[in-house]
Amino acid sequence: MLSINRLALAELSHIEAVNGVRYAYRRFGRTFDALPVVFLQHFRGNVDNWDPALVDGIAAHREVILFDNTGVAGSTGTTPDTIEQMARDAIEFLDALHLPQVDLFGFSLGGFIAQEIALTRPERVRKLILAGTGPKGAPGMEGWSPEVLEGVVVDDNTPEGYINVFYTSSTESLEAGQKSAARIFARQEGRDAGPSIEAKNAQYRAVENWGAQDWPAVHRLTGIVQPTLVLQGDHDVMIPTKASHLLAALIPDAQIHIYPDASHGSIFQYPEDAAARVVEFLAS
Repeated sequence: MLSINRLALAELSHIEAVNGVRYAYRRFGRTFDALPVVFLQHFRGNVDNWDPALVDGIAAHREVILFDNTGVAGSTGTTPDTIEQMARDAIEFLDALHLPQVDLFGFSLGGFIAQEIALTRPERVRKLILAGTGPKGAPGMEGWSPEVLEGVVVDDNTPEGYINVFYTSSTESLEAGQKSAARIFARQEGRDAGPSIEAKNAQYRAVENWGAQDWPAVHRLTGIVQPTLVLQGDHDVMIPTKASHLLAALIPDAQIHIYPDASHGSIFQYPEDAAARVVEFLAS
């Protein structure tokens, strides 16, 4: 059974980068000669919206860094409305921590940012994990359905809306979602701030810009040189599962795993399995 003590005990720290942004982050896990794993969070998420069962399973083997990008939650500044600038801001954070190279784990919106970093600053990334995410400009990435907009994009979103988007309608998936939410929100004392409506709106504009059909942008994936692990659910209503298949098909050194009866939150529905696959992939 996985312990969640590593994440539960990790303090929320801050560091100021050259760009003037004071970034919020948690850094914990097993430290040795291997590179840290830096996590890039999903739309409207902060450092405390990661499932402890997932990140602690990875932290048992590797050092883990969770952070809020510019203007999100506990980090200062104004959230940009392009993925390209979000990627540049993430590099500023890595520079502030004096990390010339890392392994990157990008989930959903964070996966967009991870792809952009791998393409524009390849020397900064050793290996890449892309979960619940898709390529810039690919079919099906043009915007989110009314179901998703109502669930997670509206200003007054609810836990029920989040569950309905991140999990399927099956009893098993919904039960897994409730358990994941309980783990995520178990921390109350010292919890990170929630992202603002302004940050959310900027993130969604970035999502729309990223999703505008652009075949040359899709073809850029062939330029990702890092070994890549793609994780996805078989029925993702937020990022089409076929888009993750396209990622794996176009990235030269990629492998993919599709979780059954799973939507956008597949890595939270199957946290122990996802952690084990990530640890094995990073060690290979």
